[in-house]
Amino acid sequence: MYTSYIGKKFLNYYNKKENTNLQAREFFDTVLFPLFFDNEKHLMHVSNSPFFQKPSKEFLKEGVTKSQAQLAKLHNDIDKEVPNMGTFVGYAAKDVHETTSGQVTDMNYKIDSEEMFASWIGESLSIGISGGFAIAIDNEELLYNIFLGAKYYREYLSKTPNVKDKQIQTWNGHWFAHYYSKNFDENNIWSGFELETKEIQGNIAIPTIQWTQIVFVLSKIFPDKQITIYAYNLSQTNTTLGFIQLYLQQCQRLYQFRDKFFFDKEKSILNDKQIEQFQTFYNFKDACKQGTIGLKSLEPKGLRDYIPIGSYPYSKGKDYKFKEESYLNYLIYKLWVIAMLNKQELLDLAEKMAKSLIENEGNNSKPSTKTSTSEELNKASNEEYSSESSNRGKTAKSRLSLELLESKNTKVFIENLSELMQKQTSNADMFKEVVKEVLNMPVDNFPLFVVLIKFEYYYQKSR
Repeated sequence: MYTSYIGKKFLNYYNKKENTNLQAREFFDTVLFPLFFDNEKHLMHVSNSPFFQKPSKEFLKEGVTKSQAQLAKLHNDIDKEVPNMGTFVGYAAKDVHETTSGQVTDMNYKIDSEEMFASWIGESLSIGISGGFAIAIDNEELLYNIFLGAKYYREYLSKTPNVKDKQIQTWNGHWFAHYYSKNFDENNIWSGFELETKEIQGNIAIPTIQWTQIVFVLSKIFPDKQITIYAYNLSQTNTTLGFIQLYLQQCQRLYQFRDKFFFDKEKSILNDKQIEQFQTFYNFKDACKQGTIGLKSLEPKGLRDYIPIGSYPYSKGKDYKFKEESYLNYLIYKLWVIAMLNKQELLDLAEKMAKSLIENEGNNSKPSTKTSTSEELNKASNEEYSSESSNRGKTAKSRLSLELLESKNTKVFIENLSELMQKQTSNADMFKEVVKEVLNMPVDNFPLFVVLIKFEYYYQKSR
């Protein structure tokens, strides 16, 4: 099982780091058990394991605590029983009639006890993410740093009443993000550690971290690499999403383009937290279905509402209205689209196209060169904007803008652009450059370029 592979890899690094020579069984007994299970509140849950069950009188002898009896039962089961999900984490159930019996085999081969104890270690180092899945990262240093957070989880449970226990994977996600954040202080780990609880199914619990946040953390650690993660879920049925490639260099583009285009008087308009916590169109499982996870998987939720109808699945072709809560979404949408197009010239052309559409409608005032703040945009009269939107289509000029911004393919776009070119011959060279770029770009990028023009169009009109 991959859990045992991760456990053994971590243990090898741990022994070097701590100058020890522990085997998996020894590590479990002397390090993992005291920290994770020798307490009324456990840090980890393994279905059907002795730590999930009340110990029998055979093991609960005089002078032996409940946890110690459960440990003795685990040793007994690993040494004497057939390997199963309660002793070998991630393996099949013992009974062929159980839901995980698909992993059962009649092949006669021995599973070493060290393999089984290592699976417990590996499971304790996985990261829980939104959607009910866990990921394992094949990197010794990262695994060691994840393990460092376990003692603080124990401390957190001790000082936080009524909070749900057995959430080590969920904890690992928040700890991992905090450990690699700018706010981390090894002398005071609680400083800047924003950990909120929520009521989940009637219990106070730590919510799982968004999967995108873990991807962004990894993109900062490995900005020029692609790495492989293993994604799975162990429950009544074991689900394996498999080995997924993360193209982290693509994800880094969001920071790179933010630093290049999204600054106002030396101050970033979009901070890291705003980038890393936006909702995505894909959940983690659907993102994995694409085979790899990169920039495409980070598509912001809601963007397709504004992409031309018929050009993308579920696209709606809506106008973009600047309201109090919409400015941040506009920035996120625009940043992701620019990063996907990955070409500064297209941003410049989109801005020029938006300006030409507005000029064609009779608004010849030159847009301000300064970047508007969210407060300035919010001051724009919603009533005037609604009036303008409702009257759009009553004139040929505004109709042309609308039709060009709703172009679902290059043919329709170029036809609309040709009509605009007849009215604005002074921009002919720019229009020809737009046609050239549109014909040369990948088919999937065309709707993104159109929606970028749309965002620029409504942005300039709002000012």
